[in-house]
Amino acid sequence: MNITRRTFLGSTSLFGLAVLAGCASGGSGSASASASGSASSAAASASASTPRTADNMPLVIGTLATEDLLPLWAAEKDGLYDKHGVKAAITPFQSATELIAGVASGEVDLAMTDIMVTASMFASGIDVQMEWVTLGTTADQGRFGIMVGPNSKIATLNDLAGVPIGVGSNTILEYVMDKLMEGAGVPDDQIIVEELQKLPVRYQAMASGEVAAAALPGTLLALGEASGCKLIADDTKGENLSQSVMIVRSSVLSESGRPEQIETLKAVWDEAAANVNKDPESYRETLIEHANLPVEIADTYPISTYPTVQRPTSAMVDPVLAWMQQKSYLTQPLTYDEKTGTFAK
Repeated sequence: MNITRRTFLGSTSLFGLAVLAGCASGGSGSASASASGSASSAAASASASTPRTADNMPLVIGTLATEDLLPLWAAEKDGLYDKHGVKAAITPFQSATELIAGVASGEVDLAMTDIMVTASMFASGIDVQMEWVTLGTTADQGRFGIMVGPNSKIATLNDLAGVPIGVGSNTILEYVMDKLMEGAGVPDDQIIVEELQKLPVRYQAMASGEVAAAALPGTLLALGEASGCKLIADDTKGENLSQSVMIVRSSVLSESGRPEQIETLKAVWDEAAANVNKDPESYRETLIEHANLPVEIADTYPISTYPTVQRPTSAMVDPVLAWMQQKSYLTQPLTYDEKTGTFAK
């Protein structure tokens, strides 16, 4: 289904907010069924009548299977949680929708996600704030880009003007796609969305020529390059377009001992990130195990350099909020306070 950007906006943004509002109303739904047992066992360790504290509950950290969380996987490998005296349980989810539901239900305390998802969650009534950037303090950390199949004649972003590009709407990949096309001088009404939410389906459609191009994350770009597909543009040079972030439910910060526990977790992150940056190859097996790297690139995929703990800046967040409002993905403006990592309506 090919649709222009302008005609597509209304239905998807309303659908996305409806999904988020449903999460905010309290149903954990498929998140509880799909998450690994660590979050469920943590929740079971204290009764509903017992106040949640750092003493009786670990911090439950929700994530997708992605390279962005490698320092915390590495911290497990190296025993850094015990070293620093912090209780934490990393819980992988199968989809962003399930992860959002886990946060909304209170099953997840912190979550690795992106700025756009965080803003959408806050706008829908899930009170969250951003703690630190997990990847993306510089443009070369993390990679998103636009790729075409091995037999494509397309060579530049300008060749994609008026041509359907596979992407999921209201996602960080759509934002990066927009900014890359905008930087190449492609008019907004010539950016055509081919709605393909599922990444494996999107990749296969691009590789087979079913869709002319696709916006993809770094792992699938690397797989495409290894398979003869052609990278048209990515976001690793020039303007720093994309960040992944660690967020926390704001209510967690009012629980006894939790702020101190989170500060200790930040120290764990910093030490683990330094270890990964110093000797990335010693953590390749950890990355392969937890980030679902395709076997074709498992031994060659470049391991990113990870930042120390720092909040997302207004320069990172404000352009995303402006874009979301322009696209009608936000129904009212949000402002961002980089000192606290909080949003306000």
